[in-house]
Amino acid sequence: MSRIVQAYYDNNADREWSRLENPYSKVEWVSTLRLMDRYFPDTGHICDIGSGPGRYAIELLQQGYQVTLMDLSSNELALAQKRIEGLGLQAEAYLCESAVNMDVLNDQCCDGVLALGPLYHLLKEEERSQAIRHVYRILKPGGVALLAYINSWGVLKSGVSEFSESYRDSEEIYKYLQEHQLHENEGFTQCYFTTPVKAIEEVKAGGFEIITYAGTESFLAGMREEVSRLYIEDPVVYENLLQAASETSEAPQYRDATEHMVIVVKRPENSEFGG
Repeated sequence: MSRIVQAYYDNNADREWSRLENPYSKVEWVSTLRLMDRYFPDTGHICDIGSGPGRYAIELLQQGYQVTLMDLSSNELALAQKRIEGLGLQAEAYLCESAVNMDVLNDQCCDGVLALGPLYHLLKEEERSQAIRHVYRILKPGGVALLAYINSWGVLKSGVSEFSESYRDSEEIYKYLQEHQLHENEGFTQCYFTTPVKAIEEVKAGGFEIITYAGTESFLAGMREEVSRLYIEDPVVYENLLQAASETSEAPQYRDATEHMVIVVKRPENSEFGG
C-alpha cells in the first residue's frame, strides 16, 4: 500500500475518529453496525483490518468479542489503543501492517473480519486480490467478513451536490460509470472507485460465498446537505430517517447507488486453505 495513504492517515488520525460523528457519515456508521450485528457470529475473535482509530473495534469489545486491530498507520493505532484502554477495555493486539501483508496473522485464527477501508486504497487489482486472499486465509471455515468498497455510481450521484463544478468536463461524469482511480491531488488521498458488479466479481474470485451486500447510505445517498440540515432543524425526522436508512441498506433499489458498499461474505464450511 502506498506511503502516500499511510502518511495521510498518520496526519489525520483524529479526523478519522470524528468523521463518523458528522450527521451524514453517521448513516454509514449505523448501517455498518447493523450489518455487524446481523451477520457476525455471537462470540469469537474478530480482526479489524484497517481499523483506524478503533471506533468499530470498541463496539465489538464492548459486546464481548476478542478483537485484533491492524492498520498501516501507527498514529491511528496509537489513538485506538489510547481510547480502548481509556474505556477499561483490552484488545488482543495492535498490528501496524498493510492489508497486503497479513502474514503475521495465523491461518484460520478469526471468526470474523472487518475490512472497511483497505480495499479502496489498493489501486492495483493484484494487491486487492492479495488482501482478499489473506482475509480468506485467516477466517475459520464458516467465518464471516465485511468488505467495503467505494462505489463509483454512488459518488457520481453525490457529486451533483458536492462537486458539480467538476462536471463541466463531461468526461468526469462518464468516468464514474466504471472503475477508476483517484490520485492524491484529485481526492483526499489515493483511492480506488469501483462498481458493485466489479467488486462482487473480485470478491467471488477470492473463493468467498456472497451472503449479501449493502449500500450503507441507503436512500439518503447524495443528500449530505439535506441530512445535515435535518439533524439541526428537525432531529426527530433525522433520527427516523437514520433508522430507516440503516434498515434498508441491503434493499436492491438503493444499494447500487450509495457511496460506500459493504459486501458480506462467508468462507465456505468445507473449504481448504486455498482461496
